[in-house]
Amino acid sequence: MIDRTLNYGRHVLKSFLRSIGDVRSALDIGAGRGDDLSTVRDVYPSAQLHAVECFAENVQTLTAQGIDVRSLNIEHDPFPFDPESLDLVMANQILEHTKEVFWILDQVSRVLKMGGHLLLGVPNLASLHNRFLLAFGRQPSSLKNSSAHVRGFTKPDVLELLNSGFPGGYRLIRFGGSNFYPFPPLLARPLARLLPNMAWGIFFDF
Repeated sequence: MIDRTLNYGRHVLKSFLRSIGDVRSALDIGAGRGDDLSTVRDVYPSAQLHAVECFAENVQTLTAQGIDVRSLNIEHDPFPFDPESLDLVMANQILEHTKEVFWILDQVSRVLKMGGHLLLGVPNLASLHNRFLLAFGRQPSSLKNSSAHVRGFTKPDVLELLNSGFPGGYRLIRFGGSNFYPFPPLLARPLARLLPNMAWGIFFDF
């Protein structure tokens, strides 16, 4: 049975975080219930945690965890943080839902410290199962028109996106994959580790 919780790649993000060295302030864009920020807290217990989240129930959950929450439209509103004030910005399974991706990345680049880290996680349009679906004339599962996804990503496309908007501004430090449809976790984890370009989700540390 497929374990869809692996789509979020939190074990991959945790390995990235452990390699960074030090994080004193972190922002999660579209933080949900705070699972990714909890991963940051596990690795860096003293880090100041910030979230952008609009859903009222999630805002309450995040606030109860002692997280500073800001409600805004990430595709339109300026991020309410000082320039170069954050060590880490995360956007996990967010960009595929957005159209104004250059505005979002502009705001991320403004608030992120020089030498800070941007952790991105997106569904992989080039995953093995999507390649098979296309070969048989089917719509890739990560870009169905009946879903909330409006963008599709591959590793080369993400690299081109960042370089086109911010030439030379970001350097890829680590890359990984998580989940491998249609296999169960016992096989999905090692396959995603060995063949990240074909995994369900792809994860970047810039």
